[in-house]
Amino acid sequence: MMPRFPLAPGAMNYVQILQDASFLELGVLGLLMVVSVASWALIALKATQLARARSQSLAFLDTFWKASRLETIYQDAQKLEGSPLSKVFCAGYEELTKLAQAKEGANGAMAERLGGIENVERALNRASTNQLTDLEARVSFLGTVGSAAPFVGLFGTVIGILNAFNSIAEQGNATLATVAAPVGNALFATAAGLFAAIPAVVAYNSFVSRIKVFDTEMANFSADFLNIVKRHFFR
Repeated sequence: MMPRFPLAPGAMNYVQILQDASFLELGVLGLLMVVSVASWALIALKATQLARARSQSLAFLDTFWKASRLETIYQDAQKLEGSPLSKVFCAGYEELTKLAQAKEGANGAMAERLGGIENVERALNRASTNQLTDLEARVSFLGTVGSAAPFVGLFGTVIGILNAFNSIAEQGNATLATVAAPVGNALFATAAGLFAAIPAVVAYNSFVSRIKVFDTEMANFSADFLNIVKRHFFR
């Protein structure tokens, strides 16, 4: 005979668990189901966004270091809308273009030149901050689900156990057979909380780590771009 595992999907009567649950327990399970679905949807969207940002950033860096004219890089960068690095470059290039158009002859003071490069640097920093905010958008929701869902599930379990023992007390029968089923059903809420929390925690840690890499890359690229600008436009 094949052994029967108690936690196997076919060994649990989910319909019976829902029928025996109170309104409060059903509310907890419903809440966990909603946040679990929302978490998986957000995980899919954010993973797609970060994967697109990675591939387009690699393509942009390849273009940036191979091209000889900033205008050519700018035209290619505008096509890579998912790359944070291309957005940072576009912001710096546009600010540099404004400075070039506003420049009055070749007799500008050194203070004006220093102010010019500082304007480009501020534009790069603003763009980096905006891109970092966009990458981090809604990621905190996964962290909240990962930290709160187990406690929500535990709350449902406590309510279920209290209801189970109240029912047993009313019946006046406290044998193992009568206690095991309702208590086991109550523990289902804890399992549901872990089911919602574990993927959210794993995805949150993964996304935060990947976003930190983008943050470092934007800082490094901004420094490289400023060096190029100083060498060729603010000598």
